[in-house]
Amino acid sequence: MSIITLTTDYGLKDHFVGALKGKILSEYPEATIIDISHYIDPFNTLEASYIIGAAFSSFPKGTVHIIGVDMERNKENQHIAMQWNDSYFIAADNGILSLLSQKIVPQKIVAINIHDHLANDASGLDVFVKSACHVAKGGLLHVIGKEIHSIKEITALKASVSETKNAIKGQVVYIDHFGNVVTNITKKLFLEVANGRPYEIVMRNKNIKTILPNYSAIASSEKYPIKNYEGEKLALFNEAGYLEIAIFRSNPASVGSAHSLLGLNYSDVVTVAFTN
Repeated sequence: MSIITLTTDYGLKDHFVGALKGKILSEYPEATIIDISHYIDPFNTLEASYIIGAAFSSFPKGTVHIIGVDMERNKENQHIAMQWNDSYFIAADNGILSLLSQKIVPQKIVAINIHDHLANDASGLDVFVKSACHVAKGGLLHVIGKEIHSIKEITALKASVSETKNAIKGQVVYIDHFGNVVTNITKKLFLEVANGRPYEIVMRNKNIKTILPNYSAIASSEKYPIKNYEGEKLALFNEAGYLEIAIFRSNPASVGSAHSLLGLNYSDVVTVAFTN
């Protein structure tokens, strides 16, 4: 079984996603196509980087991931294919893949150069499909591109540590369907800097003093039912390993969420301050 995943900013109103799947099946009928997300904010490479970074580990080794966000080839962004942790990623070199390369050194990266071998009216999408299907069939990367050794980075995805190591300064990088706010502060970084010290999460005028192991841990007392805790703010490290701010069991459509109730928006600063 060869799996090809799709992460795009196409949405589902138009024909783009259906056409993309049709192109893949025309090239490789045996492919299994899985949608990760088609609701990335248009051209938002930071959000796409977070989404693919959070999702890829759920797939078997050898999976090929097509990332169709800000994918047009131009003088600044070439098309690349990357083998990383025994999985494959087809994207534009616009920083999307830098989240992965910051964690583990890629096994191989190539600048895709098959454009001249396709029809004159071939689009970037056609290049991605051709490249992804080649790899999914077991083809080697050097057949579709020339090896390179570095890619562009999205520096905004990195949280920073103060010189005194008394604070970690991060930013909001993603707001999910529930209105939960995801920052770029990783659990790994937090544990390294915290070293067991007391801390406080500072966001605008709202502070949180405890990072919980899961959402329901907000119900700290056996005396009260869980329902009594609905609407309370909390913090935890999500499955992707990033610090997340949430409102317990709050419906963003009817009541509100961390995004709306705490006034946290994309790129807002969130700081973890250590008291000694």
